[in-house]
Amino acid sequence: MTRRQLLVTAATAPLSFSAQQPYEGMSVEGYIFMQYAQRSGKSLADVVGEVLPMAKAAGFRNIELNPAFFASEIRSRVLSLISAQGLRMPSVYVGGGMHEKNLADKTIAEALEIAGICAPYGCKGVVNNPDPKRNDEPKTDAELAVEAESLNRMGAALADHGFQLRVHHHTPQLVNNAREWRYILRNTDPKQVYICVDVDWAYEGGFDPLAFLKEVDGRLREIHVRSAKNKVWLEDLEDSDINYHKIAAYLRQANLQPLIVVELAYRSNTTVTRSLEEDLRLSRIYAEKVFGVSA
Repeated sequence: MTRRQLLVTAATAPLSFSAQQPYEGMSVEGYIFMQYAQRSGKSLADVVGEVLPMAKAAGFRNIELNPAFFASEIRSRVLSLISAQGLRMPSVYVGGGMHEKNLADKTIAEALEIAGICAPYGCKGVVNNPDPKRNDEPKTDAELAVEAESLNRMGAALADHGFQLRVHHHTPQLVNNAREWRYILRNTDPKQVYICVDVDWAYEGGFDPLAFLKEVDGRLREIHVRSAKNKVWLEDLEDSDINYHKIAAYLRQANLQPLIVVELAYRSNTTVTRSLEEDLRLSRIYAEKVFGVSA
């Protein structure tokens, strides 16, 4: 084969898997393990020795936990299990109030503490969902201004320690045409405050998930994925009302590189037919196939 033939062949050949794979990686969210404990009538401390090995057995190498897993009474055990299973924590979830300065100060301090605990396990991202007000009352314009300023402070403080802030949402941030969410997007520093989109919550809030992602654009650093039909959560990640194939195609086209976080959750009307480990395993396989990234 001549050099010219070689170049033509290379140019026309399908892209390799590695060339198509722009994603940061894949992780599993620990919320389902808290639900597992509740459904079993046990405490989180009672099940951590079961669920963390379950994540590894289901094929995940990365996990995203929240402050409940770092409570003083179970922290050392959780970290020992993480090490024993060879798991990594590329991100950690730390919610908290941000619309009042005293609440924000507490949230920022907790985020820095927990991020420091997770740093030896590869943590680079801190996910924060600003707490809603009691009874999901709308935040005032003044409270939203404090929230935006607080998120900027949190992003800067985390960046000073080598971490990246990723703002998450549930449905309270999406009411009134996503008033709070869009305020955050417009009034925070895009160089300090990045975004974690929960695709299912966008769908639950009445938004087209693909359009929702496009609005976030280049600030996207993480997505949480879960499946639902007619607003009922499914037991695993699969084809559903949310078209993850279109979402994956958009991410590749836009050259975005979010961490893909599988976040299963069961509602009271979710039909559960398999073990949690099997639901996690099937969800991993589906996510790997759709997003083209290995767990």
